[in-house]
Amino acid sequence: MSSGVKYAHRLSGTQGANSEESIMSKCSADETPVCCCMDVGTIMDNSDCTASYSRVFTHRSEADETLAALSARARSVESEPCQITSTFTEVADGVRLDIDFVFACEAETLIFQLGLR
Repeated sequence: MSSGVKYAHRLSGTQGANSEESIMSKCSADETPVCCCMDVGTIMDNSDCTASYSRVFTHRSEADETLAALSARARSVESEPCQITSTFTEVADGVRLDIDFVFACEAETLIFQLGLR
């Protein structure tokens, strides 16, 4: 039994002995309707392994420091080398830093993004 079904069963546990069977028969591998749960594979299918960052800095040195800090953080979660592509663009307010971090899998991208919050 998947964890989503167990959770759905707990929510409907007062419905009687056959509630687990009825929930299991209505649930697909992708979704559990009772609790609006999704299997992790449905959400994370490795189709989005890129995290992007963009910000305008007053000074180039601030942009360089941010690039170094974010690169170090990306390296701390990578299982295979993360491809880091950065671009510095002169703008009226200073320097815009654009960075793309391409990870080996979507889980690493998510871990990296959550670590920045």
